[in-house]
Amino acid sequence: MAAETMFHVLVPDNVHQKAIDILRGRAGISVSAPGKMERNALLEAVGAAHALVIRSGVTADAELISRAPELKAIARAGVGVDNVDLAAATARGIVVMNTPGGNTISTAEYTMGLMLALSRHIAPGHQSLAGGRWDRKAYTGVELKGKTLGIIGLGRIGQAIAKRAQAFEMAIVAHDPYLPPAVAEALGVPLLELHEVYARSDYLTLHALVTDETRSMINASSIARMKAGVRIINAARGALIDSAALAAALSSGVVAGAALDVYEQEPPPGDHPLIGLPNVLHTPHLAASTSDAQATVAVEAAELVLAYLLDGVAENVCNREVLNAKD
Repeated sequence: MAAETMFHVLVPDNVHQKAIDILRGRAGISVSAPGKMERNALLEAVGAAHALVIRSGVTADAELISRAPELKAIARAGVGVDNVDLAAATARGIVVMNTPGGNTISTAEYTMGLMLALSRHIAPGHQSLAGGRWDRKAYTGVELKGKTLGIIGLGRIGQAIAKRAQAFEMAIVAHDPYLPPAVAEALGVPLLELHEVYARSDYLTLHALVTDETRSMINASSIARMKAGVRIINAARGALIDSAALAAALSSGVVAGAALDVYEQEPPPGDHPLIGLPNVLHTPHLAASTSDAQATVAVEAAELVLAYLLDGVAENVCNREVLNAKD
């Protein structure tokens, strides 16, 4: 006799089919996975959901949460949960979980790719040749070897980048107020105060979460502390950068270049101050966009939801105070 359905899981975005199959293969679970849903359709459908599996394209804000009286869990297939209103979820007793390890390698490799492409003018060189020109002298680059890489946020991704940058014979410094010093020591990476990282870095790569302390941390004041000619890479969150301040520094040459995969608003508006600058490399939030990473984070998110709904086990919880309240 078939098990009676107890919980409904809504997947309102395009996630890997492996995750959908895992959810549909468990007794006691019904699944709705229509692919990318428009906002109005999602607001209507979420009322029956006990759990959501989302990516960065879905905003689980207070309005959405208010439309979901049965909602018990939100699982983010990825790291950042700035698209989830954690306060609203906590107030409702909804557990918010993420998958912090699934896209580590993809993001680390992509960050190295951005660093190399920025240093060697790979994108403009390609565009020049495709346009019928042969501009070798216009695109003289710089080597990574011997340069100092500053990593802001030495978590999983930051550590993976450090290992890869060491293979390029770069010197590494980092800032992470939450990392146990022993972890950095094992990597051979000195943990410094933020102003010291700014002052020493030839390259600066951002891997921090957006908080009140980190929002717009790259601004006119912090740029003034940086080494002249620094190159900045951001494959974390657009809100870490004050775009107008960075644009001014790029235009003046204080910052030699920037490689940006993320933006405060995605897609960025046409009048974004960084779009179109010749010393900026832009990509449309591709760092975690590999088939490998998308499968991994989707499967992990599905497994998190199943463990919580069916077994009461909560892992990778982003609003742990909700567990204290339940206890």
